[in-house]
Amino acid sequence: MSETSTRPRTANGAGLFGAEVRAWRTQTGLSQRELGEKANYGQQYVAKVEAGERLASREFAVSCDRAFGTPGTFSRLRERASQQGYPAWFVPYVELERQATGILNYSAMLITGILQTADYARAVFRATNPREDTETIETKVARRLRRREVMEGDAPPLLWCVLNEGCLRTVVGGRGLMRSQLAHLLAEAESPHVTLQVLPFSAGAPPSVGSFTLLTFGEGPDIAYADAATSGLLIDSTAEVVEVVAVYERLRAAALNPDESLSMIGRVMEGYV
Repeated sequence: MSETSTRPRTANGAGLFGAEVRAWRTQTGLSQRELGEKANYGQQYVAKVEAGERLASREFAVSCDRAFGTPGTFSRLRERASQQGYPAWFVPYVELERQATGILNYSAMLITGILQTADYARAVFRATNPREDTETIETKVARRLRRREVMEGDAPPLLWCVLNEGCLRTVVGGRGLMRSQLAHLLAEAESPHVTLQVLPFSAGAPPSVGSFTLLTFGEGPDIAYADAATSGLLIDSTAEVVEVVAVYERLRAAALNPDESLSMIGRVMEGYV
């Protein structure tokens, strides 16, 4: 990878951190190889950091502060970047999720991210990103788990999730991992702010074949978010959101009631031995 082709590709946290590294490295007259040597990393690693393809490690940020004579600057920037290190297309959703009074989700095949355990999230990221290194996967897992913080405040949103039965029966990461994940669902459902329903296979064709989330707000219009293969789509058109709400109501009507749903989750969990 040539240095001249290295450009931050997105405005996410990793991209912004990488742009600063490149600017300071250029100003101080260091090559990527020379900076890598000072930080005990290879030139390829520096190139990926500068391109925003990888969020730098804490150790690399500390080394940048030493190399550039900026005590603590890159360390603090790296911490801020890790808080906002989602893909650029996902950042608007994360910000809206933090403000929502209600998070209404339909999970068609995989359990929604905010209810995933670390091991489940890790298995999902590994399956969808088989060529990524362990550090990158772990960064993604940490960001996903951080989204739970919205449920830990004094006034958490209502989290209502309709899980297709396929979410319970798709063995992600092994049977033991699935048992732990379903136990986690049962524990989360003990909160008065969390409601779970299961849409059983016996309900027939579901009203939606794909996963989506509705974000509701005390003031202002509601927002819908739909997953896509490599990105996501925010829907703020009032007419379209009304249609999504109607689909969600049909899903809730077709699903088992919350008590029956928790019983089913428990039965499936006990089968993972």
